[in-house]
Amino acid sequence: MKRQRASGLGLLLDPLRAEAALWRRARFEDDTSSREALFNRYLVLARSVAARHFKWGHQSTDRGDLEQFAYEGLLQSLDCYDPLNGVPFGVFARPRIAGIVSDGMARMSDVDAQLSRRRRMRQERVRSLAAISERSDDPLASLADLAIDLALGLMLEGTGMMATDGGADVRPTAYEGLAWRQAQAAMAAGLVQLPDKEGIVIRQHYQTGLTFARIADLLRLSNGRVSQLHRSAIERLRRRLRHY
Repeated sequence: MKRQRASGLGLLLDPLRAEAALWRRARFEDDTSSREALFNRYLVLARSVAARHFKWGHQSTDRGDLEQFAYEGLLQSLDCYDPLNGVPFGVFARPRIAGIVSDGMARMSDVDAQLSRRRRMRQERVRSLAAISERSDDPLASLADLAIDLALGLMLEGTGMMATDGGADVRPTAYEGLAWRQAQAAMAAGLVQLPDKEGIVIRQHYQTGLTFARIADLLRLSNGRVSQLHRSAIERLRRRLRHY
């Protein structure tokens, strides 16, 4: 019995056709959103490779570092893969991701090994946000602004709007007040309204846990430009919270 051809809505719902459309837009139309969608689609693959290396004897190393190497391998695989060669992307990418993880572990210095992923990411945020708060005429106001900006980052990371490493629900309880819930609602609305690239930076940094370097690879931008986009997005969210 012949399989009927999909048409109309069926074409959109067919996973293979949907992925093929993403590859076409990402590779041949340089569409950033499609590239991010492909990256998100294969995050589980990258994390599974990192988890296997962690299980095989790298438990003295922060698992997040292994995941960063795996994300690097995934991004390189996205760049090298030819969707017309007939090989499934997962088959193509897995050995390359594993190789990047192994190479990354080999080149890590003792200093890098002692500096946790979370600490490095927070240092990135501080450097990015410092430019917002540079007020040479009022150092105290500058420090206060920086504290507010960092608090926004913690809100993104820890309110349930963005996933945490442990997957636990850490949203505030009903007893923590109407003002907090209103701030959450304003933040959620602000996230949806961010410009495309700013939204990608915020989602991938706070939700997925990508460093600025990996986000730069994803967007094909410089680290400095990603830092600027992060700073701009946080400033937009801060202005929104002022008026909620």
